[in-house]
Amino acid sequence: MRKCLLFVALLIVSQLNILKAQNLFDAPDTVCVRQPVYLTNNTTNASSYYWGFCSGYLTNTPVLTNQGKGFSFNGPAGIEIAKDGGNYYGFVANQYSSELLRLDYGNSLTNIPTVTNFGNVEGTLPDSVSSIYIIQDSSKWYVFVAGGTSAGNASVARYDFRNTLANTPSGVNFGNPGGLMEAPRGLFVASDGFNYYGYLVDQQKDELIRLNFGNNISFTPIITTLGNVGSLSGPSDMAAVMDAGNWYFLVTNETNSSLSVLDMGTGLSGTPTGANVGNVDGKLFGPSAISVIKDCGSTYAFITDYVSSELTRIDIPSFTGGTFSAHLYGTGSGAFINPAGLSNVMRMGDQLYAYATNADNSLTQVGFPQCTNSSVASSNTATPPSVIYNAPGTYTVYLAVDEGLPTMSVECKQITVLPIPKMNISNDTTICQGDSINLFIQSYQAKYLWHPYYNIDDTTGLKVKVWPTYSNAYYVTLTYPNGCIVDTPIHVNVSKVVADAGPDRVLADGSSTVLGGPLTSTNGNFMYTWTPGQYLSNTMITNPVATPLQDMTYYLQVTELNDTLHCAAIDTVVVHLSCEDLVLPNAFAPETNVAGQNRFGLLNKQIIKLNYFNIYDRWGKQVFSTTDPTKQWDGKINGDPAAVGVYVWEADGFCTTGQRLTKKGNVTLLR
Repeated sequence: MRKCLLFVALLIVSQLNILKAQNLFDAPDTVCVRQPVYLTNNTTNASSYYWGFCSGYLTNTPVLTNQGKGFSFNGPAGIEIAKDGGNYYGFVANQYSSELLRLDYGNSLTNIPTVTNFGNVEGTLPDSVSSIYIIQDSSKWYVFVAGGTSAGNASVARYDFRNTLANTPSGVNFGNPGGLMEAPRGLFVASDGFNYYGYLVDQQKDELIRLNFGNNISFTPIITTLGNVGSLSGPSDMAAVMDAGNWYFLVTNETNSSLSVLDMGTGLSGTPTGANVGNVDGKLFGPSAISVIKDCGSTYAFITDYVSSELTRIDIPSFTGGTFSAHLYGTGSGAFINPAGLSNVMRMGDQLYAYATNADNSLTQVGFPQCTNSSVASSNTATPPSVIYNAPGTYTVYLAVDEGLPTMSVECKQITVLPIPKMNISNDTTICQGDSINLFIQSYQAKYLWHPYYNIDDTTGLKVKVWPTYSNAYYVTLTYPNGCIVDTPIHVNVSKVVADAGPDRVLADGSSTVLGGPLTSTNGNFMYTWTPGQYLSNTMITNPVATPLQDMTYYLQVTELNDTLHCAAIDTVVVHLSCEDLVLPNAFAPETNVAGQNRFGLLNKQIIKLNYFNIYDRWGKQVFSTTDPTKQWDGKINGDPAAVGVYVWEADGFCTTGQRLTKKGNVTLLR
């Protein structure tokens, strides 16, 4: 049950000869919801880039999935996963049937694995297998297995896969040199300088055991008992991690449900010290397995409990100070059934996975999937796009460059996204064209910057005065001491009402004209008012007919009724009467009911003196005569209806200006 961060950090570093990431990119520590996050790439000329902006985060609640029993398990005691090239593999040892299994996941841990059963591998698999560990050394892969329940059957075995985990292994069992092991658990193997060391805890003897392979990992190890370091009590599993140059072992104690921390110092050959930190927050219940991972600068341990079938996360702020804290995830709705083994946690791009084997021969996947709260999920560009997060939380940004090459580097950073601070801010509003309005913003500890600088009296105050001539959004950027930046708009809609009374005009005396121009607002809910109403056909429409008797100035007021502002605009038109001609219709119908069309006479209103107005039939006989400019012919001769036809008229008179007008013409009488 290996869980060593020498070989697993973000990706399987030792498997790919990945260079340690050193500030591959810069990112802010803290932003606000909806604040654009700008990342700076510090690398150049890489062959490939992969940015993950919402990568799985180990403090999120994992997705626990029981994948069933179809994996040839028979009392599975341990499980480990590794990436070799582009493929993922898992290894499981069956306790009851003494078999070594390989799980082939292909190119993704989201696949359901196929199973290769290697059996007892030449009779070398330890009895009652309990622990399994994978290591790559000098491009060669090895799987170590430990097991046993007494000094008589306890042993450690090594399986050689040569240059790829896809090969069929050969095996060797080292036995139990010196008979010092009785119930080995928590196997771990690593190099330290020129030598190789392995470590185990003995569940029956409550001891830490060291395996010294010398300078060749293929040698039979020298076994040394280091005693009960860290108040061990029925230790069930162990995981190793290097932190700040020191090696640390974390040991789960099944007997008293506690956790021991062993300090190995800077090397694996020294004398360890240790302490039991107890049952962290009371969240351990018969712990069976442990896995440790360092991700994005933080250290976490995951522990399965055999008794309660639960998963617990331990947050480790520091090995030299600070208090461990526990977070219980529970059973995952039955995803765990008395789990016996827990694999290392592996990052696959933006997702993290671990696996647990259960007493009922089923397999449980522990997944920390990619989140969905970023505006952009991922990118393959050297210059990353800006990213916006839509909810508060802690998010992981992940960068991998030169993937698959010896120069591959990876790094991740965590960004804390805070809720938008409380603020008082003006609502979106509407003003009438030509008006101004005061806008305001207030938020604790914020600095303000208004933009754009358009018809605004200040750009840094709590309150500003604006007077836009068209609808516009005024943005205010609030900057807080914690790095949070909020850019929020206030929309000012300008109600544009246009009144167009039409051009000024000169109108012949007695004529009519249509008022109103084409620019008057019509698309919407508007009220139209013409004043004065004299000589107009209608005062409530856009284009009334005017037949004035004198020079007139008309006012058109257009009022918008869509809101409570009732924005209005006013325009004027001057109608000047010109008395330069006599104006008469060319036809009339005496029997019609239409006013103005059943009489024939002068339409002029400025004739001050009419000398005569005579009408003659086609034989020259006079049928109508008057000197009254307002009197009109009704189409009758001596009280009888006149015949249909064309009649001749003549008129002579003076305008109010003193100008004499004389004119002749024809008119058609219609029935």
